[in-house]
Amino acid sequence: MQHTDPIPAAHRRLLTRPGAKAYLAVSQRKLDSLVAAGEIPVIRIGTCVRFDPADLEKCIATWKSA
Repeated sequence: MQHTDPIPAAHRRLLTRPGAKAYLAVSQRKLDSLVAAGEIPVIRIGTCVRFDPADLEKCIATWKSA
């Protein structure tokens, strides 16, 4: 029996701030304001901040519908 992974490989890896800003094609200032406004959730691992690509896709989807 073959097991298929329900999560695509592109969505398994967490992104750093530079990775998230590149993914969204926004400036660091804009990324920080989106995080501060609660529009993009962050994952904190100790002092590190990471972003889930699925959350970034949701943000993009809201921009498309606005």
